[in-house]
Amino acid sequence: MSKAAKVVAALAVADLTERQGRSEHKRLSEEIRHHDALYHDKDAPEISDAEYDRLRQRLKAIEAKFPQLVDPLSPTQQVAPLPSTAFAKVRHARPMLSLDNAFTDEELQGFLDRLRRALERETDLKPEDEIALACEPKIDGLSISLRYEDGEFTVGATRGDGTTGEDVTANLKTIKDIPHTLKGKAPKALDVRGEVYMERHAFQAMNKRQEEAGDKSFANPRNAAAGSLRQLDTTITASRPLRFFAYAWGEAEPRSWKTHTEYLELLRGWGFRVNPLSQLCGTPEEVRAFYRQMAVERPSLPYDIDGVVYKVDRIDWQERLGFVSRAPRWAIAHKFPAEQARTRLNGILIQVGRTGALTPVADLEPVNVGGVMVARASLHNADEIERLDVRAGDMVVVQRAGDVIPQILGFVPEERPKKTAKFDFPTHCPCPLATPVKAEEGGVVRRCSGGLECPFQQVERLRYFVSRNCFDIEGLGGTHIENFFNDGLLKIPGDIFRLPGRVDEIRKREGWGDLSVRNLVAAIEARRTIALDRFINALGIPLIGEATAKILAQEYGDPDSWLAEMLAAARERKHKPDDVKKEKAAVEIGPSYGRLCNVEQIGVTTADAMCAFFSEGHNVEIIEDLRRQLTIEGVTRRVVADDAPLKGKTVVFTGELSTMTREAAKARAEELGAKVTDSVSKKTSLVVVGENAGSKARKAAELGVQTLTEEEWAKLAHG
Repeated sequence: MSKAAKVVAALAVADLTERQGRSEHKRLSEEIRHHDALYHDKDAPEISDAEYDRLRQRLKAIEAKFPQLVDPLSPTQQVAPLPSTAFAKVRHARPMLSLDNAFTDEELQGFLDRLRRALERETDLKPEDEIALACEPKIDGLSISLRYEDGEFTVGATRGDGTTGEDVTANLKTIKDIPHTLKGKAPKALDVRGEVYMERHAFQAMNKRQEEAGDKSFANPRNAAAGSLRQLDTTITASRPLRFFAYAWGEAEPRSWKTHTEYLELLRGWGFRVNPLSQLCGTPEEVRAFYRQMAVERPSLPYDIDGVVYKVDRIDWQERLGFVSRAPRWAIAHKFPAEQARTRLNGILIQVGRTGALTPVADLEPVNVGGVMVARASLHNADEIERLDVRAGDMVVVQRAGDVIPQILGFVPEERPKKTAKFDFPTHCPCPLATPVKAEEGGVVRRCSGGLECPFQQVERLRYFVSRNCFDIEGLGGTHIENFFNDGLLKIPGDIFRLPGRVDEIRKREGWGDLSVRNLVAAIEARRTIALDRFINALGIPLIGEATAKILAQEYGDPDSWLAEMLAAARERKHKPDDVKKEKAAVEIGPSYGRLCNVEQIGVTTADAMCAFFSEGHNVEIIEDLRRQLTIEGVTRRVVADDAPLKGKTVVFTGELSTMTREAAKARAEELGAKVTDSVSKKTSLVVVGENAGSKARKAAELGVQTLTEEEWAKLAHG
């Protein structure tokens, strides 16, 4: 997200201009579609349900203020992304719509008020009459429609886009809760709808088996259920502990029931599992009491729920109320707030990272927090443990920061065991070498002094080497890396590319068959050609991450030049006085070291870390070993023509651009020879000022830097 977009995103909807609203509507729509695809198609969400709900709420609020922005392609008008092409498509006899959400008691009251107004207007409901609502826990699983004809299960499909879903009939037939033949008398044609889910204890056991086998583990039971159901191999689905609750219908010919609760009883008679917690509530007070009860019982339930669903019980009233947009007017989901949970702290573990940093980690009794099973939470450092004063045996409060990262908020004093002891941070690394731990001067990080001799650091460096943003070698996960390291198959990164010559040894190992070995060899061979920036990133050089690696690759162009310059800079750095801190003085130390210090976003501190890495002969040997086995591709450096209009100029963009994206504007500036940066200084040549510009425009004025409007920039950029 651009900085201008961040400014708009931070504004209240009531404060948005129409232009800002249009821009924010476009951004939110794209973001929601992205997360919809991850959630529904890949079963791999990047954000929590609560964060996703906030995106949708803001989009709906913008559309309420600017109705002209509503169109059929808006996420508010659609149920979900189109079904994937991996399965045959099934058209639902009646659409599978989703529900609107209520997040507060005020929003629930608004729903109840709308119901009453509509029913008093369209039915014989009197002001003194109550509206009975069927209430049930909202299962956090995968919505499914089951088609029965003459009592026989014929087709099962996912929700898909609400109109068309994926045919997962064969997989659904492996779930014991789904009857193949209905008991008793049922409609001739019937669509039973409900939720496929996975109970928490079964999920934990399955994830443990997945990890032990070196296979993918799932973030939460919902992802596990969705991923298990959408397998092309039905034997995999059959091996997964899936369950099913039935709670609704689509087409039903003929339909005999007159209320939702009557239908639930029929479902039980036909052989389906119906949630036993479902309850008919006759008054708003009973509805709110049911919600509070579910919130209390939520942690102890065997499955995940993320709210409560309320439905008008009378079917004739449902039919009179009808639908609006993508949701029924007669039902709503009352979501729980972002969750905190209490659980037992079993102990504090110490993890050693690839740079030797010792990180304390809370070992927790597994607990569901906001839809994710949490068994570990970082305690960051010794100072944080001291601040929290958490001890083994404590009952602690856990939440997910930003609904993403698990964190310990503190302990529950009244539940602290009588005999507890403060945690003593180790003075020696827990690795077999037991090397001393040193605290960084002026910092809170404590590091193992064993360097690359520490086996824990070696394993973590190897894990990083094969990770997604580095060599991205599929089939060589963390568990495999550790096992191969402990058994002597891997010690240094180059050993990875020698594994294809040791397939006979690997094939003898537990869990490694012919297919998995062939896949591993293919994945390794596919990575024998690598881009220079990925290669630099994979080395795990302190302070050098993905972005900095790209900058270095662009600066030096090819692996020979880069390596030669780094070795030269390391030699020159040996003569640098300890009190040299500024880049101007650093340039005087030597040409290679000075060049490195002056690379954009590098500076003295990062340059020193790079030089320290290349001063270690062992690291250079690792690089040379890899170069003998790999083809490292350089990058095409951008050549600026001598007559480029902005050659040698430094340009900054600020504010919201309406005629082009920020990325397009930057790319055009670079084509014209400019260097684009994000901060304004005396070195800045000009600042392009868009709408709602902030501090950068003010700083440019203070420094006397030339500014251009977007229109003036467009004339300059395109003539």
